[in-house]
Amino acid sequence: MKTGGQLIVEALKANGVKRVSCVPGESYLAVLDALYESGIETLVCRQEGGAAMMADCWGRLTGEPGICMVTRGPGATNASAGLHIARQDSIPMILFIGQVQRDAREREAFQEVEYRRAFTEFAKWVGEIDDARRIPEFVTRAFAVATSGRPGPVVLTLPEDMLVDEVEAPAAQPYMPVEAHPGPSQMKQFDALLKEAQRPMFILGGTRWTEEAVAGFQEFASRFKVPVGCSFRRQMLFDHLHPSYAGDVGIGINPALAKEIKDSDLLVLVGARMSEMPSSSYTLIDIPYPAQKLVHVYPDPEELGRVYRPDLAICAAPAEFTAALAGLEPPAAPLWAERKSAMHDAYLKWSTPPKTGPGPVQMGPIMEWLDANTAEDAIFANGAGNYATWVHRFHRFRKFNTQAAPTSGSMGYGLPAAVAAKQLFPEREVICFAGDGCFMMHGQEFITAVRYNLPIITVLVNNGTYGTIRMHQEREYPGRVSATDLVNPDFVAFAKAYGGHGELVEKTEDFAAAFERARASGKPSIIEIKLDAEAITPTRTLTQIREKA
Repeated sequence: MKTGGQLIVEALKANGVKRVSCVPGESYLAVLDALYESGIETLVCRQEGGAAMMADCWGRLTGEPGICMVTRGPGATNASAGLHIARQDSIPMILFIGQVQRDAREREAFQEVEYRRAFTEFAKWVGEIDDARRIPEFVTRAFAVATSGRPGPVVLTLPEDMLVDEVEAPAAQPYMPVEAHPGPSQMKQFDALLKEAQRPMFILGGTRWTEEAVAGFQEFASRFKVPVGCSFRRQMLFDHLHPSYAGDVGIGINPALAKEIKDSDLLVLVGARMSEMPSSSYTLIDIPYPAQKLVHVYPDPEELGRVYRPDLAICAAPAEFTAALAGLEPPAAPLWAERKSAMHDAYLKWSTPPKTGPGPVQMGPIMEWLDANTAEDAIFANGAGNYATWVHRFHRFRKFNTQAAPTSGSMGYGLPAAVAAKQLFPEREVICFAGDGCFMMHGQEFITAVRYNLPIITVLVNNGTYGTIRMHQEREYPGRVSATDLVNPDFVAFAKAYGGHGELVEKTEDFAAAFERARASGKPSIIEIKLDAEAITPTRTLTQIREKA
């Protein structure tokens, strides 16, 4: 006989779970008790949104569901921020929510929420376990749903009294992963389409990639000499210095790359959905019938043909499709090889940061220094804001699993993601990029890094404004600044008050030494960069945007 709480933890262990993030609540005390001697590491967070974002990051970097536990009502609704990221970003994650006792349901009991109604839009499946004997069944299903097809989050709610029931239940067994493979006839058709093309273009995106799949695709690109881009915030899927790399297909795309995509005669999407941001607000590819011949490779049949009608739809995960590519032979003299080289040269020019800009701090030289002085396996995490352009455009990602950023554009993600990444890969350097507005969304999780001795380095770009909104405001309502100015704390004092290391950078030349001191401190660190608000983008100032408007 075991309690529901014990059965939950046993099911997690059976499925290989090594860590969970949580904010504790009385609604799932029995689970917390079962975790006590389980061997599963529990990261206690300070807000449920941060805890859910940590679980998302674990899922993002491992391909296995990240696990988060929160209490009912306000705990669950706080966690919905991370749930939404996992849904839009196709990240496997399981959110366990303590629920009111069963005999109080439908009475609007204390902190009661009907999660099937509230969270169906946020999750692939929302279930409630009313009978503790069915815990192994529900948890195994949750892992299968979260990882199959298009991955995503699952929500399981746990009535408080169910968790203390003592029952007999079958021992939990691990879920069985299911993969879709391309058929021989599909690969033959793909091979013919590619060899008929004169201007092919490949775009990689989505999840379900592995280090082996990334290496395999790069080997294919080398053999076939095709140009390859990565969709928004999936840049770690291809080495940026590989001669086939053409650039990122996201917000603020290189106009030359956008033109090449539109002018291509064969477009191959591998793992990518090409939603609003990577498609430049659905302007790169015609809907529903693309001007180019389109091959769409995706692991979920419901996505194929949903927005874009492909000439060839292949229901397969990226790893399985890439393995099949190894059996294809390249043409003796690819027609597109010269175009590929020109596109890579255009990328190198586009990704070279500017040396100057308004104010005493220049982000261009700082990005150059970081690229020269961080390892190829360093992980960069960020949330959302104009500051992130400096990472996306100018940091040259070299290896798989070095980027943790939300394609959903959610602010506040960078810091909890950095905490999770460092916990997962303690031997690797983890750098969080954040704006002042973004950092304050989940800045309290800095204490989580301190508590668990996770020496992340946060590069905090402080321009005293919600920069992206201010940019749009100046474009649409020039000179009428409203609701976008910020008053910030002393971030150096903030870091020290939390038990970390703090640095202030007010001149470009001070950054390198500040970073080295942060690195040498062995503590979670914040490097506050005072950036002039005029430096709103790498190439345009607020004044220029206002005057053009």
